Amino acid sequence: MTRIHLVARNNGAGLTRDLEILGRALVEAGFDLTVSAIGQGGLSRQIQLLALRAKVLWWRLREGAARGRFDVNLMDERVRPKYLPLARRNVLLPHPEWFKPEWKSYLGALDCVFAKTRHAVPIFEALGCRTEFVGFTSIDRRLTEVAREPVFFHLGGRSGNKGTQPLVDLWLRKPSWPMLTIVQRKPLKLPATIPANLRLITDYLDDEQLRILQNRHVFHLCPSETEGFGHHLVEGMSVGAITLVTDAPPMNEMVTRERGVLAAFARTGTQRLATTYFVDDAALESAVEHMLALDAGERRVLGQRARAWWEQNDREFRQRLVAAIHQLTSA
Repeated sequence: MTRIHLVARNNGAGLTRDLEILGRALVEAGFDLTVSAIGQGGLSRQIQLLALRAKVLWWRLREGAARGRFDVNLMDERVRPKYLPLARRNVLLPHPEWFKPEWKSYLGALDCVFAKTRHAVPIFEALGCRTEFVGFTSIDRRLTEVAREPVFFHLGGRSGNKGTQPLVDLWLRKPSWPMLTIVQRKPLKLPATIPANLRLITDYLDDEQLRILQNRHVFHLCPSETEGFGHHLVEGMSVGAITLVTDAPPMNEMVTRERGVLAAFARTGTQRLATTYFVDDAALESAVEHMLALDAGERRVLGQRARAWWEQNDREFRQRLVAAIHQLTSA
């Protein structure tokens, strides 16, 4: 049985989602899985990791082996050098926007990069990495028993890349529009008085509360500047929401005009290895007006297409991940 060591930071946000998704996919595929969730369990967890490394070192010295305890290290987002000797093969699933320059020196130790988006493939190929597109998926958030309302939702969370401020600014100019609920823990520029059609949730929400919000809102607004994958927009598609994204990679890999709404960008920037795309204010306003003009039938079709894409993407990601691991370990 192929032995997989999954390594990621347990940050209570997107990387925690990654751990759950990857762990479930690997176990269901029949791999022997060990998880190192960095930051999970405090001192006791660190003691366990030290014991694991000591055990592997002892094993290697005893056996005189040139291979590690695991067949594959799967490292999510960042290279962790201290774990490299633990496996025969080392794989990184990177997020270009968070890839630090100092990590480039470790790329030569990798056997492969598994790209979560097609946008990331040429970025890491240009750095000399063998790169395979495996894609990614989100957790299925659909609740069929929750009544849907033709109102708007935005999940900014703790990120500053989600395009939250342009949405706030737009709604401040449109007091007659339907309610926009924003879940955001990053500071925003706000007037002294917030209009009645803008609801800000800055307190912690448990997962069930958040899931109900995702299902209740027909329209999800996700004008991100950049994404490593985009859990919030793909989770929106899993519930069959009509999802708006910035018309730029990798966001428009997931959401297309056939299954969502796109808003053009006005300018670009950079964030580490990624290009950032800042949504155009006029295009954002026009896209929201388009969403408001959709009739019930059009909304239903877009929602069904979004859900169908989520199901297909989820299935194909699992197939690509397993195939990529088998190809790597059989070499």
